[in-house]
Amino acid sequence: MNKKTFRNLHRDLGYFYIGLIVSFALSGLMMNHREHWHPEKYTIETKAIEVQLPAEDEITEKYVKNLGKELGIDDKFRRHTIKKENLKISFEKHDVEIDINTGKGEVVAFLKTPIISQTMKLHKSTSNFWIYYSDIFALSLIIIALTGTIMVKAGKFSFKERGWKLALAGIIFPLIFLFLLG
Repeated sequence: MNKKTFRNLHRDLGYFYIGLIVSFALSGLMMNHREHWHPEKYTIETKAIEVQLPAEDEITEKYVKNLGKELGIDDKFRRHTIKKENLKISFEKHDVEIDINTGKGEVVAFLKTPIISQTMKLHKSTSNFWIYYSDIFALSLIIIALTGTIMVKAGKFSFKERGWKLALAGIIFPLIFLFLLG
C-alpha cells in the first residue's frame, strides 16, 4: 500500500467513526466524574422520610421491595445494599437511602438525562452486536493511529524524527498511572 492509500483509509475511517469517537469521549468524561455528579439522571424531587427498620439481618430483598411500595415507589426494583450503616435501595427511577440506626433518610426521584444517558449506555452495553461493533471500532482506531504515523512526509515533523517520541510518551504516561494506582 502506498501513502495515498493509508491517507484515504485514515480519512475515511475518521469520518465514519467521528460520531462514535465524540460520543465515547464525552460519555467517558462524564463517567470519570460519576462519583461527584450523576450525568445519566437528574433529580426532580427529594423527599425526607423516617421509617422503622427491622434488624439488619431481616432486611431482605422482599422487605425492601415492600418498603418501596409503602413509600409510594412503583418502579422496577434493581438492588439494595447496606454499607456504613446506610440502607441503599435502587429502583429504576428512584434511589432510597436510610440510616439503619435512626430510620431517617430520603427518597430521590429522577429522570434519565436525554442523549447523555444513552451515550453512557454505550460504555456499559453487553449485547453481542455492540461487543462485535465495538471490537471493529477498536481495530479501526488502531488503524487510524497507525496510518496517522506515516501520513507526514519525511522531515523534522515526521514520525521517524519527532512522532515516535510523542508516541512513546503517550504509552509511558498511562503506564505510570497504572503502576502508581494499581
